[in-house]
Amino acid sequence: MSAFDSFSPPCDAGQQWNAHDYAIDAGFVPVLGGAVARLLDPQRGERILDLGCGDGVLSFDLALSGAHITGVDASPELVGGARARGIDAHVMDAHALAFDRQFDAVFSNAALHWMRGPDQVIAGVARALRPGGRFVAEMGGHGNVVAITSALQAALASNGHAVPAFPWYFPSADDHADRLRAQGFQVRYIEAVARPTALPTGMRGWLRTFASPFLAGLDAHQRQRVIDDAVALLAPTQCDARNQWTADYVRLRFDARLRTV
Repeated sequence: MSAFDSFSPPCDAGQQWNAHDYAIDAGFVPVLGGAVARLLDPQRGERILDLGCGDGVLSFDLALSGAHITGVDASPELVGGARARGIDAHVMDAHALAFDRQFDAVFSNAALHWMRGPDQVIAGVARALRPGGRFVAEMGGHGNVVAITSALQAALASNGHAVPAFPWYFPSADDHADRLRAQGFQVRYIEAVARPTALPTGMRGWLRTFASPFLAGLDAHQRQRVIDDAVALLAPTQCDARNQWTADYVRLRFDARLRTV
């Protein structure tokens, strides 16, 4: 057993991942990660950590640059998918990264908002980077999927179910920049971007993949009733006349460099 695999992190806030469903329902996630990958601008020979690598689709694209990519994710199912693509991927809790000055860059796409101890994560990233190394990422920002989560909460309440604690960390640009600076980073760029996102398998597909934290503890009938009610609430604003569903995404994108002194 390697040092990587000594971690047994809990699932994120009741979230359960299925690599097959993720590829179908959330295939847009790595596709839309192209902008932040360009911001990273990986170079041949660099050592880069993909934090929250998921099933490795974007890690594979980064590796085409000639950079050496190491991926970590809390989900054994998704890490298995990344390894199947040839990625050096490991199960690891992002709040307890096991690296010391090993990487030129840390990259993350659509993962940091699942990590609800942001200061621990940022501190681990700082330890993992060489002096002057860069931390480039995109994550959910303040207001991300507010329509969807409001509909889920309303559907839970109307069916007599308790509304769980909010499962994600969606910061404002100012808040997250302050956290980065407190851990020794210089923030070169940070911006919140509204990005309405078409859903390839509709709202039900999105909920199937991402809504587990809201539905934990419900039986199959109760889950279906909550999903049906949430979809009905969302239809007037998130589904157009051609039955194209859209998620109300707000992305927070940043480029920070670890200070050398």
